[in-house]
Amino acid sequence: MIAKRVQAIAPSETMKISSRAKELQREGKSVISLSQGEPDFKTPLHICDAAVQAIRDGHHGYTMNTGNPELREIICDKLKEENGLEYTPDQIILSNGAKQSIGFSLLATIDPGDEVIIPAPYWVSYPEMVKLAEGKPVIVSTAFDNGFKMTADQLRDAITPRTRMLILCSPSNPTGSCYTLEELKALAEVLLEHPGILVLSDEIYEYIVFEDKHVSIAQAAPVLMDRILVINGFSKGFAMTGWRLGYLAGPASIVKAVAKIQSQETSGPSSISQKAGEAAYLSPRDAVTEMVAAFRKRRDYLVDALNRIDGVKCFNPGGAFYAFPDISTYLNSETPSGDRIRNSTDLCLFLLEERGLAAVPGDAFGEPAGIRLSYAASMEHLKEAVKRLSEGLAALKKE
Repeated sequence: MIAKRVQAIAPSETMKISSRAKELQREGKSVISLSQGEPDFKTPLHICDAAVQAIRDGHHGYTMNTGNPELREIICDKLKEENGLEYTPDQIILSNGAKQSIGFSLLATIDPGDEVIIPAPYWVSYPEMVKLAEGKPVIVSTAFDNGFKMTADQLRDAITPRTRMLILCSPSNPTGSCYTLEELKALAEVLLEHPGILVLSDEIYEYIVFEDKHVSIAQAAPVLMDRILVINGFSKGFAMTGWRLGYLAGPASIVKAVAKIQSQETSGPSSISQKAGEAAYLSPRDAVTEMVAAFRKRRDYLVDALNRIDGVKCFNPGGAFYAFPDISTYLNSETPSGDRIRNSTDLCLFLLEERGLAAVPGDAFGEPAGIRLSYAASMEHLKEAVKRLSEGLAALKKE
């Protein structure tokens, strides 16, 4: 018998598409995958060297449940120097990836029936994590013309007496949109009217921004600091996805509650990963700068190429490594075999099966008019992907 809480959630659509793409590749078919949210760069060598040295130095045992004090102090220094935010080590907890920090934060703060506001398009796991915490996701659809960012009026309209939390993701997965200081201040003004609402700010793509510097809502509204949970980690900015190292910075009382859950579920993250994390924050960011420059070049190519395809439009994302083009003109079209493209999932399955292009449907992110394309891929692959997308769309018969 499977628990009802598990029956209520859906599997990750990004994993589903990636798995099918790998199956086709194993069958010998050519597949260009733009479906995964993972940098195509290796972890910088100096970070790997620090991990190797940690192994040689005998850092093989369990760490404190909340993580090594040294790394938590380094994170406090980072938050102060780079973000202008004051934290103490007891306000930091390290986890096995930022994803775990989000999940445990929800378990620590959400009671059955509590509402959590989530702007759409959203990262696929947010609503499902809320459901696991027995909360109720309240989805707020945002507009393409506003870069898929929630406005203060939309936030105000979504708040009810049951609202417990707002989840923000900037830079955004899946759209790459970045909230400005002014936009965050406007949201904060609404939140000041409702003292009981927490903010979970997912900032895992902080270092992958192309124009303006990343801004946290904690910077925009220091008065809300005792209600803000900042989620961050090492996977995206340092290409450390497999190291599984993230953290939560927030009110000490919530961090303590998260630590209680973590102590019973997983305990602290790998001792070796934590030593690698120290090296990541204490070393020069040359490798990060190079990676971001490569992503910027790919973004510029991909967005321009997408806007040249008939019936497709795409805005220029300010961060992360995703484009989220509007493909709504191809919904309700017909494939050469006579099948109907009812939604973005049908479109992505058609592109994968018939053209060997793996993308993630907007349906998975709460926005059926789009698809997510990751440009964490070589320029050669991006050019071939655009070719396959263009040919695939051209084969459809629009109404």
